[in-house]
Amino acid sequence: MDEEYDAIVLGTGLKECILSGMLSVSGKKVLHIDRNQYYGGECASITPLEELFSRFGAPPPDEAYGRGRDWNVDLIPKFLMAHGLLVKLLIHTGVTKYLEFKSVEGSYVYKGGKISKVPVDQKEALASDLMGMFEKRRFRNFLIFVQDIKEDDPKTWKDLDPFSTTTQQLYTKFGLDKNTQDFTGHALALYRDDDYLNDPAIQTIRKIKLYSDSLARYGKSPYLYPMYGLGELPQGFARLSAIYGGTYMLDKPVDEIVLENGHVIGIRSGEEIARCKQVYCDPSYVPDRVKKTGQVIRCICLMDHPIPNTKDALSTQIIIPQKQVNRRSDIYVSQVSYTHQVAAKGWFIAMVSTTVETDNPEQEIKPGLDLLGPIKKTFVTISDYFEATDLGSESQIFISASYDATTHFETTCTDVLDIFKRGTGEEFDFSKVKHDLGDEEQ
Repeated sequence: MDEEYDAIVLGTGLKECILSGMLSVSGKKVLHIDRNQYYGGECASITPLEELFSRFGAPPPDEAYGRGRDWNVDLIPKFLMAHGLLVKLLIHTGVTKYLEFKSVEGSYVYKGGKISKVPVDQKEALASDLMGMFEKRRFRNFLIFVQDIKEDDPKTWKDLDPFSTTTQQLYTKFGLDKNTQDFTGHALALYRDDDYLNDPAIQTIRKIKLYSDSLARYGKSPYLYPMYGLGELPQGFARLSAIYGGTYMLDKPVDEIVLENGHVIGIRSGEEIARCKQVYCDPSYVPDRVKKTGQVIRCICLMDHPIPNTKDALSTQIIIPQKQVNRRSDIYVSQVSYTHQVAAKGWFIAMVSTTVETDNPEQEIKPGLDLLGPIKKTFVTISDYFEATDLGSESQIFISASYDATTHFETTCTDVLDIFKRGTGEEFDFSKVKHDLGDEEQ
């Protein structure tokens, strides 16, 4: 360990593992350390099932749950957009070689106490029960406009400059009512609150295109999920980092981040010091350099049936837009099952999550839990959400934010690419990746 590195990465959460892989691919000498004995940090997958029960202080599961080792339960489950940033990173870096994905079967949105399929093309818009007949036509015209618009061709803008017009003005131009705006912004564009309405319309247009491009790849929904759970992702990036010369150490305590004149110069573990120019880490390694900006509640639910009204889907996502339940932030519901090798035969794992807004968080997720039908076992966590107090330009310590309540990885990747740019001063160059790793399109 007593060597000099370009960068030391602390923690093997997904964000840190992606960064470690990206830095290694970019030619940096990387040392990657975790104080835990396992990969994944906060976003680990827990196996066997007995381990999950004991982690939450519950008595061991009975035989109804099948074999314990058939279970792989994500502590922070999220889906990948089929055309999103994380899949692009996985393909460009060759990590897809180590992983197998399955398409998520359904994508639903909540309105007035029931769920409906998220309509994404003209045909679905006209068949959807989310809107009346005249609203369907207006929404269809809006979708056609979004699909046809090309950012570099003003002829496709139809007298509406998407860079200077706000999203609210775009909705108003097409006469979309509040309900339609709600599911468009939250279930298609995947915004977490309504601040986006005052931002340039082009940002919303890009997000809706991402959703429909992702859907076009696999058909049932825009989302993918890895076989054996998300714990496979950090390990895939860890293997990538190792191929490019990165060094990994698990179960290694980090006793001190060593600074000199305000700059990081290394980390100390016991008597050993590894020297470095930069440190990348999650908030748990630097409690004095982060601030708590909120909380996230997550409820893991073990069930022996699919979510009702989802056509018996073996995997699905449901978004409950904030306004439908008089909140300031959305509630997210996701479900995976034995078909992904994360549960014993016949079993399903659902997760309900949201940003905490009151002093009774368990009541806040009730609208999501009410959609699930009978639940055999629940495990609730309430996590603090931390962000760095500075950008790291002075200390050269770059800190990721905690994981948010969303059930997709777009916000995770935005954070990673932002940290990479701050740390290296450049955008990540996807073309640097060795092609013999297999840059196959799935």
